[in-house]
Amino acid sequence: MADLTLLQEDLPEDADGFGVDDCSSESDVIVVPSALDFVSQDDMLTPLGRLDKYAASENVFNRQMVARSLLDTLREVCDDERDCIAVLERISRLADDSEPTVRAELMEQVPHIALFCQENRPAIPYAFSKYLLPIVVRYLADQNNQVRKTSQAALLALLEQELIERFDVETKVCPVLVELTAPDSNDDVKTEAVAIMCKMAPMVGKDITERLILPRFCEMCCDCRMFHVRKVCAANFGDICSVVGQQATEEMLLPRFFQLCSDNVWGVRKACAECFMAVSCATCQEIRRTKLSALFINLISDPSRWVRQAAFQSLGPFISTFANPSSSGQYFKEENKSSEDTSVEDKTRTRDEEVPEDAQIRLEDVPTDPTVFNSSVKLEGALDPDIGAESPRKPPGDSSLPCPLSSEPHQEAASNEDDKKPGTCRSASQLEVGASAQDSAPLDQELYNSFHFWRTPLPEIDLDVELEQGSGNKLGPEGLEGTPEATAPASANITMATRKELEEMIENLEPHIDDPDVKAQVDVLAAALRASSLDTCDEASEAARRAPQDELLGCRLDHGTAGPLTSETVEKMESALRYIHDDSDSGTSGGFSPDEERRAKVQDVVPQALLDQYLSMTDPSRAQTVDTEIAKHCAYSLPGVALTLGRQNWHCLRETYETLASDMQWKVRRTLAFSIHELAVILGDQLTAADLVPIFNGFLKDLDEVRIGVLKHLHDFLKLLHIDKRREYLYQLQEFLVTDNSRNWRFRAELAEQLILLLDLYSPRDIYDYLRPIALNLCADKVSSVRWISYKLVGEMVRKLHRAAPPTFGVDLIRELVENFGRCPRWSGRQAFVFVCQTVIEDECLPMDQFAVHLMPHLLTLANDRVPNVRVLLAKTLRQTLLEKEYFLTSASCHQEAVEQTIMALQMDRDSDVKYFASIHPASTKISEDAMSTASSTY
Repeated sequence: MADLTLLQEDLPEDADGFGVDDCSSESDVIVVPSALDFVSQDDMLTPLGRLDKYAASENVFNRQMVARSLLDTLREVCDDERDCIAVLERISRLADDSEPTVRAELMEQVPHIALFCQENRPAIPYAFSKYLLPIVVRYLADQNNQVRKTSQAALLALLEQELIERFDVETKVCPVLVELTAPDSNDDVKTEAVAIMCKMAPMVGKDITERLILPRFCEMCCDCRMFHVRKVCAANFGDICSVVGQQATEEMLLPRFFQLCSDNVWGVRKACAECFMAVSCATCQEIRRTKLSALFINLISDPSRWVRQAAFQSLGPFISTFANPSSSGQYFKEENKSSEDTSVEDKTRTRDEEVPEDAQIRLEDVPTDPTVFNSSVKLEGALDPDIGAESPRKPPGDSSLPCPLSSEPHQEAASNEDDKKPGTCRSASQLEVGASAQDSAPLDQELYNSFHFWRTPLPEIDLDVELEQGSGNKLGPEGLEGTPEATAPASANITMATRKELEEMIENLEPHIDDPDVKAQVDVLAAALRASSLDTCDEASEAARRAPQDELLGCRLDHGTAGPLTSETVEKMESALRYIHDDSDSGTSGGFSPDEERRAKVQDVVPQALLDQYLSMTDPSRAQTVDTEIAKHCAYSLPGVALTLGRQNWHCLRETYETLASDMQWKVRRTLAFSIHELAVILGDQLTAADLVPIFNGFLKDLDEVRIGVLKHLHDFLKLLHIDKRREYLYQLQEFLVTDNSRNWRFRAELAEQLILLLDLYSPRDIYDYLRPIALNLCADKVSSVRWISYKLVGEMVRKLHRAAPPTFGVDLIRELVENFGRCPRWSGRQAFVFVCQTVIEDECLPMDQFAVHLMPHLLTLANDRVPNVRVLLAKTLRQTLLEKEYFLTSASCHQEAVEQTIMALQMDRDSDVKYFASIHPASTKISEDAMSTASSTY
């Protein structure tokens, strides 16, 4: 009717057909024709006639209505192929309309018309390719911005629905887009065309993208005249890389990406930082480590704050691209795996992992001309002059780490034998005892790598020395005294080599001193050089200082006692190691110098420079110079970074995680609370108990905004803990009932959901003593949504306790339900009892014979309740739920007779609603939500 009413504006032009009647001389009344007159005239026209009539109207709105009604017209004439073709030809003429709003309206209808043509393809073959697609492609270069935007959206919708044939994409769409991106094209059109090419690349596939889109895309990345084009290319660079694959990315796209990252417009560099992760995923590990890492460091230190902000937001995702599934340690409960299996997995993981050459840190492998980037990585093994005398270190509590990298066959064989014994850890001195004196110096040099040095030793002792002595390989005092004499020259050589390599590194980095990162590396190298000089001068005092420590660690045997190790000696050694291990994990840094703290955060999975930048995101100065929410971004990506580094490198992130957990912004703590269960899976049960449980306990006492993150994944976290540790949280579950805002009912609803899952983690005794009071409390909640979930919780609890042996807890729970709800003085409590019974019946939480004995007698007594709402719900439950169970349909017992008598009494109830629900057949209706709300709304 709208189009017909508006058509009256054309009356002066068509006065002959529908004009106003002449006024009579006797009367001043003007007779206006009714709208029904126009309806009758339009009904006399064919669909094509109406289309032609309004398409030729000079009223713009009428022509818009024609474009909007094209699909309806096609449906009316779909049985006649010629009429369909005629409508499509009218669409082609309407596409030449001079009014932009008409063209835009037409383009909005094209995807719907194309879908109709696809569904009716036998009647109108090739309709879309011949009539509609040319319009879409032509409108991409329309002068009106609205028309262009509408055509772009239509083209993407058609590609997404796969309505455009591949041949048409290659011959009609892509050539036009390439032409629109020509140098002489309009600036706005060129920018939009580049954006469309990037967005359609994932839809058209790798082949078309490489042949038709990629060459022009590379040219657009170097567009020197318009930074808008370069910005669009940078923003969509990751999508193109993911489509064309690794080879094309590394050969054609990476050079352009390097240019864009150094663009003189900060918006282009910011777009590069935002898509860095996608680009990294399309490259190999070597390029990712050697080239992209250095490039990303430049973005992090960009002069523009907006670029730095985007780079820090992408830092965590970029680090996650270094993840190697073979070394992430993704299995839980190490104690459930045999040490023999763990050893096999460790050896396989070490052999298969892609380890770059600079990851195996040995002094003889350090090149004399290091690059700017990997010099910091290769520095790991050169910073400590005492490396030859230290024992190889491994992370605490982790027996699933890769074996130390070594080229000595006898050492690898010894390590394999040790890995087969649970709870063993070899130290450097024990290896020396097992080996001959003449091999001790080369062995120390082989042990000199980053893996051995940066790991904390396990608090366990290998007893191979005692076994070897028992088999006849006894060592005299001269053998023990010969070891330090053999290693002394090697230690001196290491010190000299260290100083020489450090001097060469500093000399090679001097030309690049203007770069802030290079300057920082030079400072570190200079400090290491000074430290090595001091160590050379004070070698005697240093040896005297280390003597008590070596004696405490049990790594040095008394020269006067060459006999076998006694149990008392082993016990003292274990106690000493345990003391040192606990002291290193105490969290106090008073005993560590800044250099030692920095070494504790060194690893070889990702470039150290990237990790250092990530760890600096918790620095308060970053919030002032980069982004006020930078800590939140750090917390958000921390599980991915932890997965990448693996649990063996958790010591690098422990301090950062603790800092984030105590951040003043609740949004940061909330982010950690929502992901702590994922981090627990990554770290394993030992590290979780040591480092995550205290933080988890702090979150339990935090704001509701933080507690909800813990609560939503409470089951996921608690199931990872040991049973004894898990039981400690039973006392704290009651605290979730108390919230900062009593109206926060969703908090209590989530608690009920989690309690249903927690039933599988606790014993019947724990369920009855701790979870039952919470469940009954929630059943009386003021909000119906909380009560609904609580009814299911109580039903599952009845099931769990009844199946326990003996089922005394289940009987006690049913008795309490009857006392607290079935005989409650408030009608809402009695109604809740009916709902619980209904849940027990529907979910079959109890066998029907047990239900008939324990719950049904009390349920039937509510037929005489004084509140109609209770009786209505009882009638629904009996008629629509209970009588559908086979037990009450087939057995002619006293229980069935009691139910039938109760239903007959309800059918004669004085309340009409009770009569209705007690009389209807069970199959005729169910307890719908609207009916439920009639009887259950007590809010």
